[in-house]
Amino acid sequence: MVKLHPSSNETGGVMDVASAMMVKLIVKVMLLICTYWRRMEAMSKQNANFAYMKSGMPGYVCEDTENLRLCSVEKLASINQAVLGIHGVDVQFSGVNFLESLVSEFSPSTSSAMSLPREFHEQCRMSLEKDYLKTFYCWAQDAAISVTKGIAVSNTEIPEVKVCAAALRLMFQILNWDFRYNTAGTKAGRDAFSRGVRAYSSPKKSDCTIVQPGSAWRDVLISSGHVGWLLGFYASLREKFPGGGYWLDCPLAVSARKLIVQFCSLTGTIFLSDDGQMQEHHLLQLLSGIIQWIDPPHAVSQAIENGRSESEMLDGCRALLSIATVTSSIVFDNLLKSIRPFGTLAFLSTLMCQVVKVLLTKNIDDGTWSWEARDILLDTWTTLLMDKSTGGTELLPPEGINAAANLFSMIVESELRVASASAMGDDDDDPYYLQASISGTGKTMDERLSSYAFIARAAIEVTIPLLTRLFSERFSTLHQGRGIVDPTSTLEELYSLLLITGHVLADEGEGETPLVPNTIKTHFVDTVEADKHPAVMLSVSIIKFAEQSLDPEMRASVFSPRLMEGKFVLDIIVRISVTTLLSYPGEKDLQDSWRELANAFANEQTFFMLNSSNQRSLAQTLVLSASGMGNSGASNQYVRNLMGHMTKYLVQLSNKRDLRNVAQQPDVILPVNCLLERLRGAASASEPRTQRALYEMGFSVMNPILVFLEVYKHESAVVYLLLKFVVDWVDGQIAYLESGETASVVDFCMRLLQLYSSHNIGKISVSLSSSLLSEAKTEQYKDLHALLQLLSNLCSKDLVDFSSDSVETQGTNISEVVYFGLHIVTPLISLELLKYPKLCHDYFSLLSHMLEVYPETVARLNNEAFGHVLGTLDFGLRHQDTEVVNMCLSALKALASYHYKETGAGKTGLGSHASSVKDSHGNMQEGILSRFLQLLMQLLLFEDYSPDLVSPAADALFPLILCEQVLYQKLANELIERQTNPAFRSRMASALQSLTSANQLSSTLDRMNYQRFRKNVNNFLIEVRGFLRTMNKILQSKGKPSFSEHIIVSSGLLAESNLVERS
Repeated sequence: MVKLHPSSNETGGVMDVASAMMVKLIVKVMLLICTYWRRMEAMSKQNANFAYMKSGMPGYVCEDTENLRLCSVEKLASINQAVLGIHGVDVQFSGVNFLESLVSEFSPSTSSAMSLPREFHEQCRMSLEKDYLKTFYCWAQDAAISVTKGIAVSNTEIPEVKVCAAALRLMFQILNWDFRYNTAGTKAGRDAFSRGVRAYSSPKKSDCTIVQPGSAWRDVLISSGHVGWLLGFYASLREKFPGGGYWLDCPLAVSARKLIVQFCSLTGTIFLSDDGQMQEHHLLQLLSGIIQWIDPPHAVSQAIENGRSESEMLDGCRALLSIATVTSSIVFDNLLKSIRPFGTLAFLSTLMCQVVKVLLTKNIDDGTWSWEARDILLDTWTTLLMDKSTGGTELLPPEGINAAANLFSMIVESELRVASASAMGDDDDDPYYLQASISGTGKTMDERLSSYAFIARAAIEVTIPLLTRLFSERFSTLHQGRGIVDPTSTLEELYSLLLITGHVLADEGEGETPLVPNTIKTHFVDTVEADKHPAVMLSVSIIKFAEQSLDPEMRASVFSPRLMEGKFVLDIIVRISVTTLLSYPGEKDLQDSWRELANAFANEQTFFMLNSSNQRSLAQTLVLSASGMGNSGASNQYVRNLMGHMTKYLVQLSNKRDLRNVAQQPDVILPVNCLLERLRGAASASEPRTQRALYEMGFSVMNPILVFLEVYKHESAVVYLLLKFVVDWVDGQIAYLESGETASVVDFCMRLLQLYSSHNIGKISVSLSSSLLSEAKTEQYKDLHALLQLLSNLCSKDLVDFSSDSVETQGTNISEVVYFGLHIVTPLISLELLKYPKLCHDYFSLLSHMLEVYPETVARLNNEAFGHVLGTLDFGLRHQDTEVVNMCLSALKALASYHYKETGAGKTGLGSHASSVKDSHGNMQEGILSRFLQLLMQLLLFEDYSPDLVSPAADALFPLILCEQVLYQKLANELIERQTNPAFRSRMASALQSLTSANQLSSTLDRMNYQRFRKNVNNFLIEVRGFLRTMNKILQSKGKPSFSEHIIVSSGLLAESNLVERS
């Protein structure tokens, strides 16, 4: 019987020496052609003789571009013959592999480095996609067809197997291409620098590649019967090896299944505009073949448990996910009805139920087939049920609703069983599933619970009553067995139910007002009485359950530390509570229960035992719930009642004469920390309806905040809490404040900054030990990050302002406090601290905003502060994070534009900062615009950078050139004079001339000229960057001064710049 995975050195016969040499020679020539075909494209762009550079470039370079093109066409014809098998199986295999390498080489993400801009690689990609990709696919298809008959009938090991596997792999790679150009050659509206060939990976967590090659491919992929041939070929292999499981994982079977799954993702204009009939027929044809891999589910899973490979079953699940990605839930469900007595949704439910049963009954570790199958099938349900336009849940047909209800019931049953089992088991003995299914944390669990929620909402009339019944039963069990039966199992089940129910009833509300999902709002419309609404009944049960925790006896005898201390569960309870309170404001039981909890939180010291994050979270939730009250007056009064006792305590404490003596006592510092956390939570819950009460809350503690900052100046944790409260409060209030209120807030922030500065908070002593120094840097980072956020929040008033009058009517100038803040913050910003990503991002974001909105304020900084700002800007331009570099380029653009416009109007602009001045040692220092012009030229011509930075760099370079035209001309002349080859010299002069004159570019800084200059820069880099970088490397290898060094040496900047390292 034939083996489907022969080793690479087995040829099925004896090959003579001449044939072997021929194969090796052809492969080597093919690889050379692959590289030089793309170099030919580069030479056609550069149009120059590189012969004298051959010492720096390996291999042969044809001097005549047209001869090289004809040479490549001739070789491609030879490759076609090889792929078709005319020269034998071994040459055929090498030909297919060459095409695979060629496709990879022409994808920008996997192409060879050629010292050319990304635009060049993009042109190569376009050329291959438009002119060759479809042809290569047809060659691969013909190669596979030419050998499949021999594979099907042979009972011995044959070399044609590896040819077929390689051809299928090449077809998969081509379909995996990131198609972007239609037949007219226009872009499909996508990012010009996204990936070309995308690597195949498991669709776990919704990783599914959509294939949209366009109508030009219809004849090859759809009309030709290609899909039928592929399915038939794979089916014949399954029939030939009915009992052998090894073949499922051989390269030929894997390649065939990958290609079949990829066909399931086919969509777009490749199908006729016939109301989806052609695409439905295509998907039905695929599903008819794929269903054999996964049906019947119990038999398939049993075979896997008995040793059969799971790869085919998992590929079947991936195929369902792919089909779900390109269809609606209705179309998806109807596909299977034409060949089975049930719909696809019913089958999907049955399949996943079987997977869940395997997870539940088998002692399996994470990473096994059932885990992966569950995740893929959950992603399939999520894809089908998520409304793409609203984010809600798609409506299902009646059979689909029943399927979703049955599946959700199975899911809940399994989760409750593993929760109960984990309560009594030893952690070391439990399967990982029992631990991670319920007690797992992080994004993975949240994603799974969110998928459960979509399934539940699809059958909401069944699932909410189910959850209410299960929750009530276990709540009753707690009371009935109190003091008699160990409650641990029941509590674990309640924990599990809370997690699931929270995701069903409420979406994640972080950053937004939590609302009841539309699916729940549109159901139960016949319910007239609010207290009979199923969602209200379930929410009341949960709130009353939480209310029981206030009873000390119940807390001691029943509630477990795991349930009471878990932030995740508390978050779930408050999420449900807030959503319900906002959406059902008239429900009396809800409001009464919530008011009792709010009153206890505000007045009972027991809640001080909660950790800091729970203090903040609960305060935020309690304030958010005010939005569900009848009117604004009631909402504001509720917030005043809730927070009044807390602010009053802080005011009284700050007025104590002996505060400095008692401040460090535990009974003082604990409530201060807790109350500050609560103030932070309340401040972050600001909304228009409660804004007035929250402003009053913050205003009342302004002076206490300053007092505590003075008293606790050596307590870094308290200082950080104070700063974070002010940050959150200003962030929530600044947009709503009238001019007088804004003046008060700005004055308070100014005093806060002065006090922080006067105590030298944040300064680091070099005498500290290494561990203490590291801790001090971390504390300084946190403080400075908070101060930067505060300054940014103040700046936002100029962008978003809901007040009825203008800030300027009261003479309030936010730029003044930000100006003062920069004087305080910039000396503390060291290069070490800029290595913290968040602080670095916020600092350059603020700097970019300040230079764009208040350039005149930055220009007023003293020389030391201004120099520090420029030093950090220099650092940011060489940062690894593209976003940071982008913000620095925006700052440079704003700085140079301001100076150019101001000086054009007869004003000073940046004044002395832009001029050459003597430093303290008497040495002449370049003006800042001169320096950054040279550094930007250095970056664009010689450094490595993301192609995404070309446009923002061009936007910064344009005003810099206009400001420093004499220096630019000097640099241009030096670049030209450094070219010893006359052709290169002429070419460089022409490129530099076009950079500042092509496309009707003028000296006006407007949108049109910025667009023109971007185009000029792109053309300039394509024209000269490649040979400049190549010559630069040659000069460095010979120990001679490079072009990049010469640019900086000529400006006297080599001693200062870290951009260039001598060879």
